Amino acid sequence: MTTDVTTIETPRIQLPALGFGTFQLDPDDTYRCVTAALEVGYRHIDTAQMYRNEEAVGRAIDDSPVDRDEVFLTTKVPPDAAAPTDVERTHKESLQRLGVDHVDLLLLHWPSEHVAPLEATLEAFTDLREREMTRHIGVSNFPSAMLQRAFDLALIVTDQVEHHPYLAVDRIIEVLDANDGFLTAYCPLAQGAVLDDPVLVDIGQAHGVGPVQVTVRWLLQRGISAIPRTSKPERVASNADVFGFELDADEMARIDGLRRGQRLIDPASLQVPWDED
Repeated sequence: MTTDVTTIETPRIQLPALGFGTFQLDPDDTYRCVTAALEVGYRHIDTAQMYRNEEAVGRAIDDSPVDRDEVFLTTKVPPDAAAPTDVERTHKESLQRLGVDHVDLLLLHWPSEHVAPLEATLEAFTDLREREMTRHIGVSNFPSAMLQRAFDLALIVTDQVEHHPYLAVDRIIEVLDANDGFLTAYCPLAQGAVLDDPVLVDIGQAHGVGPVQVTVRWLLQRGISAIPRTSKPERVASNADVFGFELDADEMARIDGLRRGQRLIDPASLQVPWDED
């Protein structure tokens, strides 16, 4: 059983396993919640150009007493900016909004070969890494076959995908394991669906915690980076209260058994060929 769940470490990267996500947060909520996250100990913040809250993230980091070097910062290039010249241009705009000279991880937000060949896009990402405008590069929302191709083309480190007790990603994890990568789970709370799940509630009662904490702990014990988000600053600390208990093998298996192929984020316009896990 995993004992240290605070850190993700691979041959290429080390980062805090628990991050704070800002998907669907407006700028005001973003500033308040990122500020609260940094205050309670989060050192991994996730944003994206498409979220339209990078400026608020950057302002919260800048206003915090936490040194910038202590914060692992991720942002993403949208699929319509996957052409090499747009990759560089839009990332420079991200850096300006964030108020930093580099990020720690830059992701391609969605598969985008309808805009540019993956080879060209990842070559542009690699160029940004070599110019120290990002420390690491990766992808998001890539199914397993696309993910393997991305590993064949560039030194990526992660695939950020929707993953929670109701949506398995076994094939993606197999590719990541084979290539020394790691999974980042967005929507880890299934947009609140875990709150009323009787299995998660029951397991939580045994440990004196709630279903949110059980879900996040389940992810971390499997070596997965989780980036839960909330629009309520008062919930930021409770979402991170996952280090004072440990799930046993039976509890982990009960949560594994909740999978039912329930995908919440699936833009019809992008037509991603998802895996059948």
